[in-house]
Amino acid sequence: MNYYIIAGEASGDLHASNLMRELRKKDPQARFRCWGGDLMEAQGGEIVKHYRDLAFMGFTEVLANIRTILGNIEFCKKDIVEWKPDVVICVDYPGFNLRIAGFVKSKGIPVFYYISPAIWAWKQSRVHKIKRNVDRMFTILPFEQAFYKRFDFDVDFVGHPLLDALQNSREQTLKINTTKPVIALLPGSRKQEISRMLPVMLEVRKKFPQYHFVIAGAPSMPESFYQTFTAGTDTEIVFGQTYNLLRQSYAALVTSGTATLETALFRVPQVVCYKAGSVSYHIAKRLVTVKYISLVNLIMDRPIVTELVQDDMNPERLAAEFRLITTDEANRNRMLQELDELKIKLGGPGASARLAELMTKYLQKAHA
Repeated sequence: MNYYIIAGEASGDLHASNLMRELRKKDPQARFRCWGGDLMEAQGGEIVKHYRDLAFMGFTEVLANIRTILGNIEFCKKDIVEWKPDVVICVDYPGFNLRIAGFVKSKGIPVFYYISPAIWAWKQSRVHKIKRNVDRMFTILPFEQAFYKRFDFDVDFVGHPLLDALQNSREQTLKINTTKPVIALLPGSRKQEISRMLPVMLEVRKKFPQYHFVIAGAPSMPESFYQTFTAGTDTEIVFGQTYNLLRQSYAALVTSGTATLETALFRVPQVVCYKAGSVSYHIAKRLVTVKYISLVNLIMDRPIVTELVQDDMNPERLAAEFRLITTDEANRNRMLQELDELKIKLGGPGASARLAELMTKYLQKAHA
């Protein structure tokens, strides 16, 4: 079969690539045309556009790039019509993918959606659009199935693909130039968020010389970009080694997003950080309805890790919370126990295989 897969971010590239590997086991003749990245290309995907050219963060940045975004949407629609796939698989990236889903549905092509948009957090009314335009939704968070059931929409919970990614990652000892305990800094994957988060994280480094701080560099960012912040310090930067860095880390400072869950699954105590542009933050504050911003706290439905948001994300508060997860043994042990509970709640590995099995079954039924 011909699979058209759309992933607009680094995490989507990872999870889509694992899905592609499992789909090929079920369908050796599978052909993939993709919006994604290097990992999807390594699985045999023909890349139409790379995700590094698609990531626009926040309301103001989206408005500033609206012509590019609308042009990409029109190009994608035209490309789908010309390629004539058997199915379009949307992976997360809701601002783009929900628009494409409606168009694809109108053309009579099956639409599968993997990794639900966070409509339980804001814009719950979008559930009606999803019901109308998506043939099958495959969710990765344990509470999402119950959420959709409230709207009489049957979805499949397949488990979280990060458990697969961790299991499949190659363990390798990083050569870090220190004998001190290592602290991982995960400032995000986009230029705007890194520019906001990293300077504050590096201020904490000055107050704790007993630790060695290492930045997990985003694959789409050049090393020279990070060096504008780290010049004159011994802060190291590693690329493509985030999991191995976390394996060796004593604690971490993490920008809100998928990285909070990745860090938790490696049993690394963390402080979660988030700071947006002023306009974007105040708009989001009025729209978001959930109690927490980190996946760790959302899944557990209680505050496992501290979240420092907007004005609270400052050097003084961050240093105080960092001290709690590094020097307060009772606090560290509590967090580690709760991170073990989190892993159990997410279920075991095998999400990508379960997903491929379900997709194959539904496609066979649709094309029978």
